[in-house]
Amino acid sequence: MSILVLIRHGQSQWNLENRFTGWVDVPLTDLGRQEAHRAGSRLRDTGITFAFAFTSELVRAQETLSIVLQEIGAGELPVERNQALNERHYGDLQGLDKAETARKYGDEQVHVWRRSYDVAPPGGESLKDTAARTLPYFAAHVAPQLRAGHNVVVAAHGNSLRSIVMDLEHLTREQVLELNIATAVPLVYELDGALGIVKKTILD
Repeated sequence: MSILVLIRHGQSQWNLENRFTGWVDVPLTDLGRQEAHRAGSRLRDTGITFAFAFTSELVRAQETLSIVLQEIGAGELPVERNQALNERHYGDLQGLDKAETARKYGDEQVHVWRRSYDVAPPGGESLKDTAARTLPYFAAHVAPQLRAGHNVVVAAHGNSLRSIVMDLEHLTREQVLELNIATAVPLVYELDGALGIVKKTILD
């Protein structure tokens, strides 16, 4: 048995401004930091201890993880950072206001870009493209720790985590369209030796 905790970063400055962020390295807002502290507090209450932590190369995820680890008294935990866990690249949409983009391209087209599995925005990645880098990294670096019985926390982004959840929970392409991962709400998976889900808890 092992425990995997997935945490999306807290609110970022461009979440607040309703902009497509992708790989642009924007910081957390004050609210985002508060959300991260709350996530860490909820996690501390579970009493779970971790052996390893993983995060992306983007500061909003790194700062969220740092705050969470401080809250649970695990500031010295080994942390591996990798671009494979970065948010989906939004290409030409990065930095654009979401409402303005919807007015320009139409609500339906923007919804397809944001929520479809295999349709990428211009110059960017689809969820399928994101999974193509996130899942091999997870299989090579995170899964072996879990199979060894170690508890692991991963702080990343909405779409990189959606791809992991899709794989863990064996969701269909249609089901993953409805999957939304809230900012800084830990998803706690108790896993068996084959990484099958024994129990899932949302610490909201």
